[in-house]
Amino acid sequence: MATSAKAKPAPRPRKQPAAKSKPKPDPVDHLRQRVLAALDELKAKDVHEVDVRGKASFADFLIIASGTSTRHVKSIADEVVKYAKKAGMMPLGVEGQREAEWVLVDLGDIVVHVMLPRIREFYGLERLWTVGDDMPQAANLG
Repeated sequence: MATSAKAKPAPRPRKQPAAKSKPKPDPVDHLRQRVLAALDELKAKDVHEVDVRGKASFADFLIIASGTSTRHVKSIADEVVKYAKKAGMMPLGVEGQREAEWVLVDLGDIVVHVMLPRIREFYGLERLWTVGDDMPQAANLG
């Protein structure tokens, strides 16, 4: 007498856990890191970041740095533009390159000011934007 063997059902495939997608990097933070790298690359002096979110509608951050000469100021600003373009951001404007005592690079959410020390001291942007706040933080370039 032949016995019929019941066929075992095929094992159910296990559900694979959904792959966790990495959160997309914050584009402003990525650009900020690129700007800081450019400033470090050309040895900008006394780099400070000022968070102006909630204080200004034109940008989220101001990054202020000094150069040792007009040639150094211009070179630093040029490097910021180059690094921003590599990060996929075309500057909205660059002002002051001819005199190169104070060059402003407008990157939208970040505005970079590169100045000679005497110009920087005269205008005191850090003091202007941090009235009532703690002192601006030095950028961590290391």
